[in-house]
Amino acid sequence: MGIDCLSNPPILNASTGVGYVTNIAGVNSYVTGSPLAILAIVLISDVYGFKPPLLRKIADKVANHGYFVVVPDFFHGEPYNNQNASRPFDPWLKDHDPAKGIETAKPIIEALKRKGASAVGVAGFCWGSRTVTKLGKAKLVQASVLLHPSYITVDDIRGVEVPIAILGAEHDSLSPPKLLKQFKQVLDAKPEIDSYVKIFANVSHGWTVRYDPNDPKAVKAAGKAHKIMINWFDKHLKK
Repeated sequence: MGIDCLSNPPILNASTGVGYVTNIAGVNSYVTGSPLAILAIVLISDVYGFKPPLLRKIADKVANHGYFVVVPDFFHGEPYNNQNASRPFDPWLKDHDPAKGIETAKPIIEALKRKGASAVGVAGFCWGSRTVTKLGKAKLVQASVLLHPSYITVDDIRGVEVPIAILGAEHDSLSPPKLLKQFKQVLDAKPEIDSYVKIFANVSHGWTVRYDPNDPKAVKAAGKAHKIMINWFDKHLKK
């Protein structure tokens, strides 16, 4: 998968965030925002799962724009832990295949719609991006965002049938600028599907969710990506 995916591992602290953890469709999920909101956002994490404080901070930020936000535990209590020598990355990944994430996501989205969500947007960070493209192919969501995606091919992007924004990094072995430009070419050939592709200069894979909160430049770069993501959801969900 590339060392970029595992760089700058976060602190896993489940007590952070203004929201709370509840069970949705059998999956523990961090939720934040008004339960009365009729627009829902699902954030799909990288390999480090739904506990990192920065991810929950992003969820809270999105919720402040009028969304009910859900961050599911796609790894069912077993996010990747680089401190666990008995559980190397490759065997862990085999058990948590990103191609199978949609099996967890579909019942969650269905549950949100049963509870009154009139539209659902989804964003995926690294590992989570594969699930986002599959949801977009199946038209199970109304808007999608990929942030420093991994495991994504040109064919994956070609099949997406809902508005999609792709935010990539200048320095990223998993989705290098050359590949991101290919994504843009494919999307430009489908003008009926609104799309946006941006390559952020001077940042590396993971910059939107595993940045140093004490580094003003890193915070600013991540904040720009978060703003684009929120604006994309506003554009396509708040109709």
